[in-house]
Amino acid sequence: MNPIPDDTESRYDHIFRNALIYDGSDSGPFPGEVAVRGDRIAAVAIQGTIPVGAAREEHDLKGKALAPGFIDSHTHDDRIVLDSPGMLPKISQGVTTVIAGNCGISLAPVTFEGNPPPPMNLLGGREAYAFPTFADYARAIDEATPGVNVAALIGHSALRLATMSNIEARASEAEISAMLDRVDEAMDNGAAGFSTGLFYPTNAGADAGEVARIATRFAERGGVYATHMRDETAHVLDSIAESVSTAEQARIQLIISHHKCAGVENWGRTRETLPVIKAAADRLPIAIDAYPYDAGSTNLRLDLVTDVFRIMITWSEPHPEVAGRDLSDIAAEWGVDLHEAARRLDPAGAIYFLMNEEDVQRVLSFPLTMIGSDGLPHDKHPHPRLWGTFPRVIGHYARELGLFPIEIAIHKMTGLTASVFNLEDRGRIAEGFFADLVVFDPSTIVDRATYEDPQLFSAGIEKVFVNGRMSWVAGATTVHRNGRLVGRRSA
Repeated sequence: MNPIPDDTESRYDHIFRNALIYDGSDSGPFPGEVAVRGDRIAAVAIQGTIPVGAAREEHDLKGKALAPGFIDSHTHDDRIVLDSPGMLPKISQGVTTVIAGNCGISLAPVTFEGNPPPPMNLLGGREAYAFPTFADYARAIDEATPGVNVAALIGHSALRLATMSNIEARASEAEISAMLDRVDEAMDNGAAGFSTGLFYPTNAGADAGEVARIATRFAERGGVYATHMRDETAHVLDSIAESVSTAEQARIQLIISHHKCAGVENWGRTRETLPVIKAAADRLPIAIDAYPYDAGSTNLRLDLVTDVFRIMITWSEPHPEVAGRDLSDIAAEWGVDLHEAARRLDPAGAIYFLMNEEDVQRVLSFPLTMIGSDGLPHDKHPHPRLWGTFPRVIGHYARELGLFPIEIAIHKMTGLTASVFNLEDRGRIAEGFFADLVVFDPSTIVDRATYEDPQLFSAGIEKVFVNGRMSWVAGATTVHRNGRLVGRRSA
């Protein structure tokens, strides 16, 4: 590298020296230094190459790790990026980009006169849905300037509720046409793709033909397809087959959301599902996302209520005082059975301890798996994944358990995710890429959030940079916001 002239125009904004660089690929770390100018990485060099005094601000990492900012591949952060734009639960764990609009649930393009039906209420009440077009939502993100970047999927439930008179039926040709018009508007204004939540009542009425029609239009516009499949329990293999068939018809990148084999009777079946997914990936682009916990969280649903595994209440409109308590304890206190207690609590949310740890580890270590938190930021007592997912993968699963090397953990939450979602110039430490960066201590990074106390900072994350600007430092409650809408086309 040539010496840098000492003038304002040519100086870097930041130089990171003595860094252990994880570059977002699946290769091991290397010592070096990184220079940033504006919102981009200007140089990646061996230690001592960049002249002293070449930057306005120097950061001596003293051997700590420097990685691309983590990309949360599966979130429901659509509204929280506007209401609490600092995004402290995410940026404090090193996340610099979130993928919103998953499970068929998105803020745009739909509005409601009354209360939104489940699962749309996971993003808030009627007032949350203020965006009849995606352009309206994109403008709101621009005005809010969140602390993290946002890539947004368009939910099939949102499209159906905006265009259909009978949500339980398959869409008519006229209704599909109306949905496709909204697809075009969204993709014209920077949406990243399509999601379905075929498990949910607002989306379950769509047959495979309807889904393929909509997915095809997204494919033609450069989008991806993420699906919360119809069934993650007994019929999980049928659901995988449907998802693969839909993606093949639409010729679109497929993401199977929060892959799991749920329910005690299905524990161990990832030995069946993962080879099927791997075989399909030989003929079409497939990825899956997963969170590093053996419990999931969504609405409280009567069809999921059981005494076979633990269920914790995360919120309840009629009984907000029970948030954080187990359904079984509430039912015992009230002198009723679990289903009657659930009926009294509804509408409500819950954490379901319905997975097996061996399955979790098998999915996390699968080469096509990205990391996604799937956290619900509006829950009064959230799942700890909202605050702890990414440090948990590195600290617990990579460092402590040795499930995979740290560079593989980083790849699963950076380079792999950026590639799958077509996030141009993100997810890598390389010249010309956006300077989304996280400084962390590989020897101490770990999650602290628990089911009992879910809103705790993780350990080991020291500094986070978003688009070239230092946005958060360890322990701070203030975020310097520099995020933007990102997607198939970079800003």
